[in-house]
Amino acid sequence: MRAFVVRPAELGAAEVGAWHAMQDQDKRLRNPFLSPEFAMAIERARAEAGHDDARVAVLTDGSGPVGFFPFQAGRLGVGKPIGAGLSDCQGLVHAPGAEWDASELLRDCGLSVWQFDHLVSGQAPFDRYQVAAAPSPVIDLSDGFAAYEEQVLAGRSHLRKEVGRKVRKLTRDVGQVKCVLDSPDRGDLRTLIDWKSDQYQRTGRTDIFGERWVVAAIEDMLTCRHDGFSSMQSMLYAGDRPVAAIFNLRNKDVIAGWLCAYDPAMARYSPGIVHLLAMTRGIAQLGPCLIDLGKGEKHYKESVKSYDLSVGEGTVTTRSALAAVHKARLAPTQWAVRQIRAHPRAYTAADKVLRQYGRVKVAARDRRLSWCDAGMGGTRAWSFP
Repeated sequence: MRAFVVRPAELGAAEVGAWHAMQDQDKRLRNPFLSPEFAMAIERARAEAGHDDARVAVLTDGSGPVGFFPFQAGRLGVGKPIGAGLSDCQGLVHAPGAEWDASELLRDCGLSVWQFDHLVSGQAPFDRYQVAAAPSPVIDLSDGFAAYEEQVLAGRSHLRKEVGRKVRKLTRDVGQVKCVLDSPDRGDLRTLIDWKSDQYQRTGRTDIFGERWVVAAIEDMLTCRHDGFSSMQSMLYAGDRPVAAIFNLRNKDVIAGWLCAYDPAMARYSPGIVHLLAMTRGIAQLGPCLIDLGKGEKHYKESVKSYDLSVGEGTVTTRSALAAVHKARLAPTQWAVRQIRAHPRAYTAADKVLRQYGRVKVAARDRRLSWCDAGMGGTRAWSFP
């Protein structure tokens, strides 16, 4: 088995069809982040920002494609999953029974190293390079919302009562609560990006929207409708006021919850969890499906999940000096991050430090904006990228 490398846009219709067929044959590979449409959207966005690094290795046994491996080719032979930092599911999409050698694959791709942090299960050739696994909570709607409600929510009566109370209060104070399941409105997307960017800054996290290609990729996927792949931007309103948003990606019966945020001024109404349950009820009406909430043991995910899937973290390397140097440089940082995540007290302490740092940065930003307002007669000449 050999692999040849192309840009995602260079794939022909037959190859894209083969990629889709492989996803259809294994539900683990049906995640929208593993779809050719996601790879193509990332390529367009990164190219627009001046990056020519999106690639796909096409594996063939001589009779036709048996696998597709999307990746980003970095400097010095260092590779990452395509859309690294945005992709919540990574790996090689393959035909049933296909086998490959991880080191040979990297050499065919011109890579010495390939880092992953959301590796889908069932990727046996990559198993020896995996150093940690993390839960990815899911909502299983295979039997509809009523069954989910009985199997999962029935045992969490406090959650249901609290959500009902919040909805009633939000309705009284602001306006009738309604959930729009799939809004194509770019204004709604801008609202979501502004909320999410503010959340990143307030909590001391890296604001991914500072990268132009990130915004371009999300805007591209907002209107993508192709062969079962699409976005699904859900909005929660109170009256005419948007209070929460979730940007999902969908590939047939697998929906990946991607970006979620809410208006911080509405925090006392818990709009995030109110929206998630309203959206889940609406999605269930579309037919049996699985909602992947993404890696991370957040409290709201734990309160609504059916069960956990597992995603892996690690680094695939070849037997080269460059790979050895990269692994030695990266290993201490990765080990420290895993230790903090594995110990709740350490994680809480680190999170507290990040949030304090975020508050200081946001306060400084707000002072700069206030000075800008005053200097321009109250007109704010500033927006998110």
